Amino acid sequence: MKTGFAAYFAAYVGLVLGAGLLFSRRMKSLADFFLAARELPGGLVFLALTSSWFGATSILVATDRAYADGLSSFWIMGVPAVTTILFLAVFAAGPLRRFEAMSLPDLFELRYGRLVRHLAAILIILYMVLLAASQLVALGRFLGTFLGLSYLGSLAVSMAVVLAYSAVGGLRSVVFTDAVKLPLLAVGVGGLAVFLAGRLAGAGGVAAAFAAVPAGTSGYFNVLHGAGENILIALSFAAAWTISPIALQRIQAARSLAAARRGLFGAAGALFCLYTAVVVIGILAARLFDGRPLSGPLVSEIIAAHAGPALGGILFVAVLGAVLSTMDTAVNTGALSLARDVFQQASPLARRKPVLAGRLATVIVGVLAFAIAARLQDILKTIGLSSEIMAEGLFVPGIAMIFSTRRAPLAGLLSLVLGGGFAVLCFLGATGLLSLGLPVWPRSLPWGMGLSLAGYFGGQVLTLNKNDQT
Repeated sequence: MKTGFAAYFAAYVGLVLGAGLLFSRRMKSLADFFLAARELPGGLVFLALTSSWFGATSILVATDRAYADGLSSFWIMGVPAVTTILFLAVFAAGPLRRFEAMSLPDLFELRYGRLVRHLAAILIILYMVLLAASQLVALGRFLGTFLGLSYLGSLAVSMAVVLAYSAVGGLRSVVFTDAVKLPLLAVGVGGLAVFLAGRLAGAGGVAAAFAAVPAGTSGYFNVLHGAGENILIALSFAAAWTISPIALQRIQAARSLAAARRGLFGAAGALFCLYTAVVVIGILAARLFDGRPLSGPLVSEIIAAHAGPALGGILFVAVLGAVLSTMDTAVNTGALSLARDVFQQASPLARRKPVLAGRLATVIVGVLAFAIAARLQDILKTIGLSSEIMAEGLFVPGIAMIFSTRRAPLAGLLSLVLGGGFAVLCFLGATGLLSLGLPVWPRSLPWGMGLSLAGYFGGQVLTLNKNDQT
């Protein structure tokens, strides 16, 4: 264990745990616990959205993809993140704010009935568990490098920390970690770009990094290189995030529609800058290190061997905060669906003690994420599987629900069952629990979304025929 990194870790953990204890005194209802009593100003909505979108895949996987693939790596996270948030700001925030719904399944019940509500809740909980697991995988690998822990030991420590402050302080604790993390992340990413540019000053200059293709690569400066798979990945993420309960939770937690839109537009701009910086960092690093294979994530290698104590410490805390803030968001939002759509529907005790139900749901979601992270140890694959659940199961009925005022129970049910069922089967195949020969993510996406679309329109046709006959 490296003493300096252990001290940074302990200081960050102490800060977020202290915040959790402070905010715990304000918890009286589920709205307090999961929506911060609907009091977030635009600035905090901006911080919460930007931080929850820029997690392990952004800072670890995306830099590695930029190092290996060049400009086309912007499709992996940058394109879907920016386009999704702009769509929400311009088109969806207004319709969503007109509902007083606390959770996404509340909206599904309004349009499609109670059965679809319960099925949607199952898919949402699974999505959030997988999203939390993807961040946990990243922390397991990252902390193992710097704290000397085993992979499972790193998972256990990370999840214990997140559960401690999330279960105590709810969404306010989650937003606090976002507010702490984003300035550190901006300094860390900017500092890393400057550091790499400085190192290149004696190796041909920064301009040379964008003029010479690293050995053994092709299409490095072609943004459309590998477009087939990259577009499928971008579509999977964009469809999932457009209907994500994370976005709904932030929009509903804002104190007004204007505050929600200010936060969304600010987040879109910030994410464009951050993802552009990630691509630049990858390209500069590839030139500096001659594109050689790395023993671990690019950022981890720079922190451990090249950055020095000051920049290395900032980067360590920035990566730690980036991953924790996305993981606690996933745990908190998954727990919202579990508490609201399962516990309170089934138990009078959960309705009488809503904060206790929220805390219990938080722990359950965290434990499930730990179990999946122990089995699936690929960050991009795990987050891809999570996005597949939402894109194939809930995107079509979700978009129709937002922009249509007509109830369509059969259309929603068929769309969710066909698309969501296909996504669940693909997930079971990816984990090795079933062997069905189905296409793997992202190649499975057109099949699942096609089934969901066919189910929705098929349900509409059957409903119209039934109405004509009556």
